Amino acid sequence: MTEENPVKKTFMILVAALLMFAGPTYVVYALLNIADLNYFVSMGTGFVIFVVGLVFLLFLMRKKIVS
Repeated sequence: MTEENPVKKTFMILVAALLMFAGPTYVVYALLNIADLNYFVSMGTGFVIFVVGLVFLLFLMRKKIVS
């Protein structure tokens, strides 16, 4: 992974950040207010998106993409 494309590295870091921060806030808002879903379903979805972002960040850290 030392010869990794810097654009690909940046893209993967941005995806992890969006999953951890923008996903739980804006997806929960959209599900709650726009899609008119149940509160617990939308919060559960936000939590799952946050956990996926954390797992992806841990993956990037183990592969030495993020130091």
